[in-house]
Amino acid sequence: MRRSILLLTAATTALVLAALLVPLALLARSHAADRATADATARAHSLAAGLGQPLAEASGRRAAATIVRSANGPGLPRTSVILADGAVLGPATPVTDAVRLARYGRAFAYEPPEGGRGVVVPVQGVAGGTAVVQVALTDQQLYAGTLASALAFAGIGAGLMLLGLLFADRLGARLVGSARRLAAVADRLSGGDLTARAEPSGPPELRLVARQLNHLAERIHGFLTAERENAADLAHRLRTPVAALRLDAEGLRDPAEAERIAAGVAALERGVDEVIRTARKPLRDGAARAVRADLAAVARERADFWRPLAEDQGRALDFVAPPPPVFVRAEGGELAAVVDALIGNVFDHTPEGAGMRVSVLREDSGGRLVIEDDGPGFPDGHVPGRGNSGGGSTGLGLDIVRRAALESGGAVEFGAAAGGGARIAASFGGAEAVGGAEAQHP
Repeated sequence: MRRSILLLTAATTALVLAALLVPLALLARSHAADRATADATARAHSLAAGLGQPLAEASGRRAAATIVRSANGPGLPRTSVILADGAVLGPATPVTDAVRLARYGRAFAYEPPEGGRGVVVPVQGVAGGTAVVQVALTDQQLYAGTLASALAFAGIGAGLMLLGLLFADRLGARLVGSARRLAAVADRLSGGDLTARAEPSGPPELRLVARQLNHLAERIHGFLTAERENAADLAHRLRTPVAALRLDAEGLRDPAEAERIAAGVAALERGVDEVIRTARKPLRDGAARAVRADLAAVARERADFWRPLAEDQGRALDFVAPPPPVFVRAEGGELAAVVDALIGNVFDHTPEGAGMRVSVLREDSGGRLVIEDDGPGFPDGHVPGRGNSGGGSTGLGLDIVRRAALESGGAVEFGAAAGGGARIAASFGGAEAVGGAEAQHP
């Protein structure tokens, strides 16, 4: 926009200056020519008046030649006197039609074919006929001073052009600055900073856009706040049935079964608490702090949690991970939810007895979690999406996996396992140790 304003201003100013300064330059040129012609005419009349008496005498030609010689100084117009008999006093000049016409008593200026301008004035009362005084101006003498005037006009035009461009640049900077500030606020809003507000500035149109952008931010903030409060309230309502389930688990006679169910209820309670905390924390809180967790440790812990259920259904649950920690840029609770969602999908969408393999791989950019099963696999061309799993469920489990991977800087891939079952690989971005912090566990 700024460059367009400058180009438009430069083109407009150039047209205006051309329409104004070109006629002024032509007028100055014409005025210089008229002034030089007037001076030559005055010089010719003065010389004609001074030569009248010497030329009237037969012996006055020598005195007349002296007067003509004094009129031809350096830088002065060429001055000649053509006598009636054709003799020329001063610089040699041919007898032209203009000289013949002047002998009839007419004084005038004319433009000879070779350029410049000439002035002829008759001198009557001369012995032997009428003499003619001729003053010849060259082009340089005729338009003397016009170059300086043209340079002055050019300087004025350049100054006006620079002044116009300076004003246009300031105006463009103001407009562009207002637009860039609006874009910065919009970028902050898109990044989750709902406290960002635009300061109305610039022309009325941009001020209107700023006010509408602020209104939109207020509306989005209100909607998200209401949705998050609803999610927190719904999660809080789950506390009562979860507490009742924990009491029932504690009343079981089989200690091993009671401990296993109690562990599941505790994990459910942690999940409910995490939902409430996530719903009530600011949107940018997670982006403002560095997080990391050991993907291998979390995956191993959740695999051990699901292994008793797999044994009850006759499933093989194999786990493979490298010995050292595999730190990734994600919270331990999020990784636990990812592993639970992927393993839970195997239980939900494969027949009993179908085995699964959970693998953790270390990569240069972070870590990768791979889960393969021996079930029927995904239909050809089917990619699970949010709210549409194709297996009769809500489809939100795989969306949890996809969102956690994307927020960590990774991705999710869906494909087929070597045995024909489903294969899901979730990659996570790497995380370095910060201040010696330990890996977060669920």
